[in-house]
Amino acid sequence: MKLLSYRTPARWSWGALVDGEIVDLATTNPGWGTLALALAEAGTDGIARAVTALAGTAPRLALDSVEFLPVVPDPAKILCVGLNFEKHRIETGRERTEHPVIFTRFPDTFVGHRTPLVRPAESECFDFEGELALVIGRGGRRIAQDNALDHIAGVTCLNDGSVRDFQSHTHQFTAGKNFPATGAMGPWLVTLDEIAELTALELTTRLNGVEVQRAPLSDLTYSIPEIVAYCSSWTRLRPGDVIATGTPGGIGARREPQLWMKPGDICEVEVPGIGVLRNAITAET
Repeated sequence: MKLLSYRTPARWSWGALVDGEIVDLATTNPGWGTLALALAEAGTDGIARAVTALAGTAPRLALDSVEFLPVVPDPAKILCVGLNFEKHRIETGRERTEHPVIFTRFPDTFVGHRTPLVRPAESECFDFEGELALVIGRGGRRIAQDNALDHIAGVTCLNDGSVRDFQSHTHQFTAGKNFPATGAMGPWLVTLDEIAELTALELTTRLNGVEVQRAPLSDLTYSIPEIVAYCSSWTRLRPGDVIATGTPGGIGARREPQLWMKPGDICEVEVPGIGVLRNAITAET
């Protein structure tokens, strides 16, 4: 099942992708105004039953008729794992840590598929970071690694666009990761029942059609169950929370010469079986 959030001229909504078209689920299910609310109320099984019941009768929208929003526009938390591919850790010169490196992003830093990423006026050091993101479906605290996948609704592509000079102002990542509209998430969430093995997935990032990052998820330093277990040890995860699992090596800041995203560029993050997240780059006005 593929689930997405979007906007029409009339309203924000969300729905399921069925035969290449959108079946709206917000207007037909009271209390399911957002995907996060639906996950909390019904879980992916309940959403799947609603899709089955509506698929033959509900009005459908063409993908080209909507503006994609981030898969979850309103998460309570966006947690990001830093330095979580060994090649990326090595290229940054960082030592391996005993526990995952976690930083946060704000919801307004993300846009959806096909919406431009905005290079801020304060910097030209705008870097790409293709990632796989998890969306929590069943909340919890102190989740065991053995049960971690049961708490994940699905996965999506993410671009953790980073303003590198601001990121390096201190040893904290916050400033460089939270300029508005510098990251992207989408195009949709793919539920875990459609993915045979998460570690078999491979992530690729392209800038203007040229491959700049590629790595299998099996190369993660901290596995997805380890990440979920660690994050839930110190915060309660809730339905709709997003966890970005880290980027492979090849970032623009560590290339010679450095490679930055600039206005007019196109950045794509692809995970086969999930989709392609595509965003143009524009300058802040």
